[in-house]
Amino acid sequence: MRNTAKFTTAVLAAGALTLALSACGSGKGFSSASDYSGPLVVAASPTPHAEILDYVKDHLAKKAGLDLEVKEFTDYVTPNTATEDGSVGANYFQNQPYLDDFNKKNGTHIVPVVTVHLEPLGLYSHKVKSADALKSGATVAVPNDSVNEARALKLLAANGLITLKSGVGNEATPADITKNPKNLKFKELEAAQTPRSLDDVDAAVINGNYAISSGLKPAKDAIVLESATNNPYGNFLAVKKGNEKDPRVKKLAKLLTSPEVKKFIEDKYAGSVIPSF
Repeated sequence: MRNTAKFTTAVLAAGALTLALSACGSGKGFSSASDYSGPLVVAASPTPHAEILDYVKDHLAKKAGLDLEVKEFTDYVTPNTATEDGSVGANYFQNQPYLDDFNKKNGTHIVPVVTVHLEPLGLYSHKVKSADALKSGATVAVPNDSVNEARALKLLAANGLITLKSGVGNEATPADITKNPKNLKFKELEAAQTPRSLDDVDAAVINGNYAISSGLKPAKDAIVLESATNNPYGNFLAVKKGNEKDPRVKKLAKLLTSPEVKKFIEDKYAGSVIPSF
């Protein structure tokens, strides 16, 4: 039976306040350099991150001598704040551009340990079967956080729907669009809300984890899918700087990049989640 703690939005809000008031390194998920006893508590998005961690917990951790506890979070903020203040020992949910932006804006010190998988970003629609079929003036939902919005716009640009300013980076917004031949309109939503918008908009750019958890199959259902070749958005295990040498973290990093986990990802997600090792 899975021993995974699930957090509602209300609990997350209360938890975030508690985390902000907590002393650095005081949580049970963190151990000082001289004390690595107890379970390694890892914050993770439910799909596919927590599912992958649960596979490790149920099939590989005991043999490796790792006591692993998984906590699920549905937002993209609390896992990092919890890792920063020590309420959890690590997290698994994000990519490098997102982390760089988060650290810069929040003064946190989170660092990657090992990259595990890629979730290709996709454009989905309940109203058209191809991107070319989008009508003039169509409304497209995109994530509203800076990195994922830029990623979404780059996906649309790569498929000829819009043109972005030359050299635009990971903070691109609709204001950086130089050509918009279909006169697309953009609805900016929290990333987790984009799948729910599909009945209200003409199309939506959805992060892979939210697509999968809403029942979509990116490799099959996306009308446009991000290429995995030279993709900088691989998802990784991360810790607060200084905790990379925690032996529990090292064990988990090794297990997450094992042949068993690679096979699990390939079998379970059928191309909608791609191993990066």
